[in-house]
Amino acid sequence: MAYACRLRVAAGGARSYYLPWKDGMGEVVLRDVTISGPNRARVQVQTSEKCVRIEKGSSMKSIMLVAAALLLAVGFAVAALSANKSRSGEVTMEKKETALDQVVFAGGCFWCTESDFEKVDGVVEVVSGYTGGTRVDPTYEQVSAGQTGHVEAVQVTFDPARVSYKELLEYFWKHVDPTDGGGQFVDRGGQYRSAIFYRNEEQREVAEASKRELQQSGRFQKPVVTDILPLNVFYRAEDYHQDYYKKNPIRYNYYRFNSGRDQFLSKVWGKSMGQPTRSLHEESGRGSGPYAKPSDEEIRSRLTPLQYKVTQHEGTEPPFKNEYWDNKREGIYVDIVSGEPLFSSLDKYDSGTGWPSFTKPLEPGNIVEKQDRSLFTTRTEVRSKHGDSHLGHVFPDGPPPTGLRYCMNSASLRFIPAADLEKEGYGAYSELFRAK
Repeated sequence: MAYACRLRVAAGGARSYYLPWKDGMGEVVLRDVTISGPNRARVQVQTSEKCVRIEKGSSMKSIMLVAAALLLAVGFAVAALSANKSRSGEVTMEKKETALDQVVFAGGCFWCTESDFEKVDGVVEVVSGYTGGTRVDPTYEQVSAGQTGHVEAVQVTFDPARVSYKELLEYFWKHVDPTDGGGQFVDRGGQYRSAIFYRNEEQREVAEASKRELQQSGRFQKPVVTDILPLNVFYRAEDYHQDYYKKNPIRYNYYRFNSGRDQFLSKVWGKSMGQPTRSLHEESGRGSGPYAKPSDEEIRSRLTPLQYKVTQHEGTEPPFKNEYWDNKREGIYVDIVSGEPLFSSLDKYDSGTGWPSFTKPLEPGNIVEKQDRSLFTTRTEVRSKHGDSHLGHVFPDGPPPTGLRYCMNSASLRFIPAADLEKEGYGAYSELFRAK
């Protein structure tokens, strides 16, 4: 088992000290050190030029010496920070890095991916490197030859107060070809495939939902095949690869133009490739209207007791004895509370469960998925974004192309026939049924 856990403690203009734990003092920024077990442990204490190794069989005395060196490094860093604060009378801007977060993306050539993410407001640092494989301390020559299992990737450090992880994911999709599993653009081979590496379960869930949203948006005709994988160890690439686009602008621009990357992205995304501001579903111009949840008093007055119980108290209606389980008419289904569009008859199918089932939402942006641990199991609850209505659950046992089954309660939905879409204010969806 190996995992990344290097942390940097930096003080003003002093050296940077890398520690294998998070200390609450000073400036702490997540980095990557390798701890490999059970047969070997490798811990780096990196200043400008030093590296200390702890190998299998090292004496306790050696290990204690390294531990002492680590504590000494912390002491120097904290002292420098304290002096810095005393001189200036205020906390330096660098201390704000304690609130930073990180994500690792693979998008083909890391020169390009680094350049793209360094343009994002709220991104503090982008480092080119390698991850996903088995070789320790790989070189560029080894990775580019496809000998290591690693991919070229970038480690993005960002300020969540200025740009969210979800927004970075949406920006990532707009700078890769997520349907290409054999590489990216002119660079071919698994070492250039696209991937998202998550650091925790929360990042994994957000990444999976973002990938689903992209697939359901209809932006690409082919399946989205970008891997979503746990982050193991991220190895910083050689110095000459860092900020390559700045150091070698002529060669970089020549390579990038001839790779076909920008031509593809411009064709697919147009002008929306810039700063991550709007979600994918919003770019369609549909489904994001002025929907809101009414007061509880109004909801009670409008809904039947069953509808109120299902939408407001996570109830479940009986199978085969509900309004839409076998409805075969063309039209869309909206939230009975807020009216926001949710599903289409074009994606409805007979799941045999006795509840209306769909392979995907009509407007993924109007769907919120939450973990549900009731009934002694873990399921994924589906709610409406604006009305916050309980709709049902989604299961990974549906038919192609998504493999998903959105199992909904009829009591949470209102069906609008295709012929009435214009009259009901949903005319933008009429084209879906005229095209059939």
